[in-house]
Amino acid sequence: MNSKKELPQYVCSYQGDLLAGVDEVGRGPLAGDVVAAAVILDPSRPITGLADSKKLSEKKRELLFDEIRERALSYSVARASVREIDQINILQASLLAMHRAVEQLPVQPEFVLVDGNKKPDWTYPCDTVVKGDSRVAAIAAASILAKVTRDREMVALDKKYPGYGLAGHKGYPTKAHIHALGELGPSPVHRVSFAPVKRLLMDFA
Repeated sequence: MNSKKELPQYVCSYQGDLLAGVDEVGRGPLAGDVVAAAVILDPSRPITGLADSKKLSEKKRELLFDEIRERALSYSVARASVREIDQINILQASLLAMHRAVEQLPVQPEFVLVDGNKKPDWTYPCDTVVKGDSRVAAIAAASILAKVTRDREMVALDKKYPGYGLAGHKGYPTKAHIHALGELGPSPVHRVSFAPVKRLLMDFA
């Protein structure tokens, strides 16, 4: 890999074509679902420019979003809802979303690489990869699908629940978001199990 735009080589014990990369976005926000994606790339249709979605511009993510869906051998996007996050905690909800994303792949993988250091409880042969979205092309592709999907949903929720600035901060606990929560109280898409929202609910009770 000579191009600076390409990801560094990650050596995986599985060397076949049906390798799925899995990533999630939305653990830190105070509002909205946690969204996960799984991608099996097609070696015969390579995609240039894949990288950790957080390091790409919005314009580049949008372009890659369409290219991944067009060129990937298989992809899936899944989620865990705000209610599920509040019921089982954000870590378990993230693992649940990733589990759903892989299960819903139209082409089932023979091996799965999961971003991070924790993996869902499943039967797939699997490895975890810390900072996998910067090391594995399939995980980078999954991170892009998940982030673009969730960002678009937050823009839509901003129209449904105006005043919180969801389209801008995407639900993350910025000063503006915390201030809006203090003025308006939590919306139906806020995670009531998260400490800043829980405190405000007590204040509004």
